[in-house]
Amino acid sequence: MQVILMERIENLGAIGDIVSVKSGYARNFLVPQKKAKTATKTNIAEFETIRAELEKAAAETTKAAEDRLVAINGVGELNIEVRAGQEGKLFGSVSNHEISEAIIAKGVHIERREVRMPEGPIRAIGEYDVLIHLHTDVETTVKVIVTPDADSDMEVVEKQPIGTFVDEDDR
Repeated sequence: MQVILMERIENLGAIGDIVSVKSGYARNFLVPQKKAKTATKTNIAEFETIRAELEKAAAETTKAAEDRLVAINGVGELNIEVRAGQEGKLFGSVSNHEISEAIIAKGVHIERREVRMPEGPIRAIGEYDVLIHLHTDVETTVKVIVTPDADSDMEVVEKQPIGTFVDEDDR
């Protein structure tokens, strides 16, 4: 099915592109969400009359996302304290919800769905780079440092090189 895109859609096209998509995708998602219209002669003519307005609205959305990008880059590192076991594994996990709350606490508005974690939630102590997807063309990464809180059972354990023998009397 041929459709005219009314906004930029990731992995599909830009405003005004006439693309071929599966009919179910067009009928069930693109057209009801007003992201596209079927490519008929009347719809193409109608689109050309409102093209400038749509491009202006898209530019404003991109500008707003870029302004938020500057604010998020100003946040720096996020330190999240969680309860952890002796081996550095967390009791629970750090998900996009906790990361978005930490960014909001720093004074920047972000939605939970904008935090992308393709490997899933964080389940161990350490430093992680987390992708923030603000708009189709606007992305950044934030360094998240997960540390154990005061109630954790973590102990600092000296690591022995592999293959060395430690005698009980040497401890």
